[in-house]
Amino acid sequence: MTTVADWSGRLGEVWAEEWPRTERALSGLAPALERAILAVAPERGRFLDIGCGVGSTGLAIARARPKAHVTGVDLATDLVAIARRRSAGIPNAMFAAADVLELLGRSHACHPGLEPGSRFVSDGQHSGIPGRARGDDQKKPEFDLFFSRHGVMFFADPVAAFRAFQSAATPGAPLVFTCFAAAADNPWATLVTEPPAPAAGYAPGPFAFADAEVTRAILEAAGWTIAVERVEFTYRAGEGDDPVADALAFLTRIGPAASAMRDAAPQEREALRARLTEQLERRRRGSAIDFPAVAWLWTARA
Repeated sequence: MTTVADWSGRLGEVWAEEWPRTERALSGLAPALERAILAVAPERGRFLDIGCGVGSTGLAIARARPKAHVTGVDLATDLVAIARRRSAGIPNAMFAAADVLELLGRSHACHPGLEPGSRFVSDGQHSGIPGRARGDDQKKPEFDLFFSRHGVMFFADPVAAFRAFQSAATPGAPLVFTCFAAAADNPWATLVTEPPAPAAGYAPGPFAFADAEVTRAILEAAGWTIAVERVEFTYRAGEGDDPVADALAFLTRIGPAASAMRDAAPQEREALRARLTEQLERRRRGSAIDFPAVAWLWTARA
């Protein structure tokens, strides 16, 4: 299970080091998500990008809605630092390394890896975040739009988390987010492992919302009215003069193959690496290695 401490530690550092490759891998999904967000986004208001990463989605929406104020929040300090650099010259976008639920005035019990009553604001910078910053005597924030690209699958109590978003929403405010569909529909995730058996319920992680019915039940329990769309896209794992080496460098650091190799006994790692290399060679087409991928695109209303 991925915890707050993971994102604020080495995991966040690795994602920051690999951010150009992760952005490339998900670039095929970005147009569908951004279209869905802009279809419901008001011309002005306060928007919240949940799990903003390096800010790609938040910056795209800020550019398209220059009269709106976009706040991106992520647990990973290193990713937020990149988002801030990328936001230079875009005055209506700001990014904070913080616990989004704390900013909304809710308990850390929604997060794995933190004891009740503990505090996580990795850089202490709340300046510019609408509404409440610190202290119960200040007004709680309200947002006119929530969105996320693959950033909402890691809460220990997802119903409580989505209720927190709903309680911070203006009447009828939309929520738009993407998440991976089943690992079996995303072959880049099963290069050295078998697809996991369908989960009986929710467990935090990259494929936590793979079962659309489980996700639907969570959102409905949290008070959202919802619609869902299945989006097929291309997941680019490698490119360049040696796309196999490029993909190998990426997939051995981030994703299920990286986790499998990290957890394997030393004598098994070379065999896994050889298997991964063989699978990538099979997928190579010229200077690129692409995989079919599937995500769910959810649109909900408070």
